[in-house]
Amino acid sequence: MFHQLKKFCTSVVPFEKQELDLIDKYFTSKTLKKRELLIEEGKVCQFLAFISKGSIRHYHILDGNEKTCDISFENQWVTDFKSFTNRVSGTMNLQATEDTVVFCISRDHLGLLYQESQAFETFGRIMTEQVAHRATEIAMSLSSNKPEQRYLDLIENRPDMFQRIPQKYIANFIGISPESLSRIQKRVHQKQKS
Repeated sequence: MFHQLKKFCTSVVPFEKQELDLIDKYFTSKTLKKRELLIEEGKVCQFLAFISKGSIRHYHILDGNEKTCDISFENQWVTDFKSFTNRVSGTMNLQATEDTVVFCISRDHLGLLYQESQAFETFGRIMTEQVAHRATEIAMSLSSNKPEQRYLDLIENRPDMFQRIPQKYIANFIGISPESLSRIQKRVHQKQKS
């Protein structure tokens, strides 16, 4: 059942078969319909989730408006890290943007998994470093790049986003209105034609 997760894990760290069998012991599968929340702000996040199929939008509410912080796809991990690590009420909503399947592990089971396997503890450290690196990239882009550059970066690095995610969420992630995104797309398309 967790073949995709096992394959992903072994692409990062070498595992023995009995270590990979721990995935069957500690993970559960959850199916989300489009727009369904995996976690809602205000609740304590008790899990890490691996996206097997679909996509998850990370957003919070500021002054009554949704602010998209990231969008994750297959073979990525999602959680509200601050809530998960500090056991406090979360500030993040994790919402399926299409029908999605995730494999979840609870905080308690993660601790047991780490106790049973040094390889999984190493894997967890590497994944945490990757998530921190991604968060830093997003923060730097938002603070230093103009919207058009952020759009071009998405086209280059995450082109599938434009086929799978509604324009309003992409615009929100870039930090602009959907109308501004349309203008940027038109301008970029005209530059490419000339």
